[in-house]
Amino acid sequence: MYPTKNDLPETVRSKLVELCNARLAEAIDLQTQCKQAHWNVKGPTFIALHELFDRVNEDVEGYVDLIAERVVQLGGVAEGTARSVAKRSSLSEYAPKGPGGRDHVEALSSALAAFGKLARSAVNQADDVGDADTAAIFTEISRGTDKWLWFVESHLQAER
Repeated sequence: MYPTKNDLPETVRSKLVELCNARLAEAIDLQTQCKQAHWNVKGPTFIALHELFDRVNEDVEGYVDLIAERVVQLGGVAEGTARSVAKRSSLSEYAPKGPGGRDHVEALSSALAAFGKLARSAVNQADDVGDADTAAIFTEISRGTDKWLWFVESHLQAER
């Protein structure tokens, strides 16, 4: 840990850095899954989904930056390399069943739902150690992730 005048105790900051680095890995993983969907979607809803997946990616990129910067603010080192992400992320591998829009919507909505659950858990974990700022960051991320899950999932719900 780097020295900082942040008034949170170092033991608390260390726990938060570990929490944030875990969520950072998953946010980066989610971002690459968004781009995988964006690049590979096919079918009659191509342009709508291609553009939607890119918009989701843009917001997730912002989440990545928020989390990484919080790690550094707490005196830690943000661990966002491909190798670190591959080791740390608990998200399932992105594996659509085919190239069609529904396949990518299923796969990406599953990733968004899993990440949203992790973000909500991080809110509670940050609250438990007394860091309202980190909790607020994850609340913002959770809200945004739920919005994008709604946008993506709506493509499944219309077909029922």
